[in-house]
Amino acid sequence: MGDVVCTSGPQDRPFEERHADVSIAAVTEGTFQYRTRQGSALMVPGALLLGTPGACFECGHDHAAGDRCLAFHMTPAFLESAGVHLPAFALPSLPPLPQLTRVLAAAEAARDDGDTDAFEELALRLAGTVAAQLAPKRPVRPASARDEKRISAAVRRIEAQAHRALSLAALAREAAMSRYHFLRTFAQVTGMTPHQFVLRTRLTRAAVRLRRSNDSISAIAFDAGFNDLSTFNRRFRRLMGSNPGDFRARLTSVTAARLTPARAEAMS
Repeated sequence: MGDVVCTSGPQDRPFEERHADVSIAAVTEGTFQYRTRQGSALMVPGALLLGTPGACFECGHDHAAGDRCLAFHMTPAFLESAGVHLPAFALPSLPPLPQLTRVLAAAEAARDDGDTDAFEELALRLAGTVAAQLAPKRPVRPASARDEKRISAAVRRIEAQAHRALSLAALAREAAMSRYHFLRTFAQVTGMTPHQFVLRTRLTRAAVRLRRSNDSISAIAFDAGFNDLSTFNRRFRRLMGSNPGDFRARLTSVTAARLTPARAEAMS
């Protein structure tokens, strides 16, 4: 994933470029004109730029200066090996769609957090969403009993080893599924992606330990599987609504308030 910040404006003349790989770029700020053989479009926040390998294109800023995009570049071989079958892009872009909101919000959060572990999963989620939008609509089938069993095994693996590095590729390989099919089925069965489930498991266990022990916050964070304290604090705040220190202090004060004077004296 690349964070592309452009400062060009109306005074800058657009020039022709060429997509080297399959390109899907989400606009996060600003506007610009995207022109390709498939057509042209005004790109706005939430829209997706679609690029075919080898295709020429131009980006112009006729109306105002500057934009920012999250750009994913994927080879056809990578997508094929992951189980994503993208049709040829007959459109230059997709407009902002409700189906894209959650994955784009997750991508921006991963960018801001420097969460490189999430990038492969996000690329596949985005490519899969684009494929679903461009393909003929088909009814969603429930997960088979066999797939439910595979996802159950993956969930138990995550529960047992959430503190370790668990890649999407490794989990899919153990389930004998392509990465995208595993990702899609896992989300269908559990309601969240594997990466989200790993983070939720780590943060929930950290919250329990904050409540039950006097261990340092840094020790709890590292034992849970986080490599640095700032990342742990940021993600904990996002899930729990407060930083770990305030979370522990609030629980301590609530517990103390519930104790009767006699019980408090007995426990001292």
